[in-house]
Amino acid sequence: MIRIGPAGWSYKDWEEAVYPRGFPKGSQLAFLARRLDTVEVNTTFYRVPSPTLAEGWLRKVEGNPDFRFTLKAWRGWTHEGKGGGEEAGRFREVLDLLAGSGRLGLVLFQFPWSFKNSPEARDRLTALGALFPDHPRGVEVRHASFDDPEFFAFLAARGLAFANIDQPVIGASLAPTERRTAPPAYVRLHGRNYDKWFARGEAWERYDYLYSDAELEPWARRVRALAREGDVYVILNNHYRGQALRNARDLGRLLGLNRPDDPPA
Repeated sequence: MIRIGPAGWSYKDWEEAVYPRGFPKGSQLAFLARRLDTVEVNTTFYRVPSPTLAEGWLRKVEGNPDFRFTLKAWRGWTHEGKGGGEEAGRFREVLDLLAGSGRLGLVLFQFPWSFKNSPEARDRLTALGALFPDHPRGVEVRHASFDDPEFFAFLAARGLAFANIDQPVIGASLAPTERRTAPPAYVRLHGRNYDKWFARGEAWERYDYLYSDAELEPWARRVRALAREGDVYVILNNHYRGQALRNARDLGRLLGLNRPDDPPA
């Protein structure tokens, strides 16, 4: 199955662009779950959630039996170099809850461009992957040094899915790939805002981008190829003013996946 959805669902700039003015925040996830089969939870990157919060997510997606959550792992592990700690135990509770309900797609360890392929980096990935051995785990890296057959074999040996990404290719940045190292296959599209990608400014600026069909068509071909071997998750992170949702619908159309009752983009 190919599931396509956005990174996150609660943004102030989505008011009126996605949700009507005054639309209750507590209804936003349910609104999307009627139209999509996945979202990537990005609040978990900033803080470890409680099981009570996750139970609320589950209630809101009850109407869509195909819906699955993917979660970004806490940044303390990926950006601050921390070990498992008590946060791992609390995060595992949430993963267990989602998995026990059949709603967990994958937990993603996302690393910055400054994280480069080295023996130390691979040791760190081994340790982080071991935090949640009972759940599907994925790794997003952004540096071109990781585009290496030995690295892909390293991930496969540890059951870690490689995240194929679209980003502005600047210098030694990772270019688009088509790799499946473990189930499920994972794809993340960040947009191509070259001017703002490495700029110091508002975080939303780097994700202010709308893909054209011509830019999405190569990704549609990659996703089709990945889907021949199993499930694929496609997450769009160009979230400013709901552009991720527009492009999710565009990509679904290119793949022939859209529902007949999908609203106009």
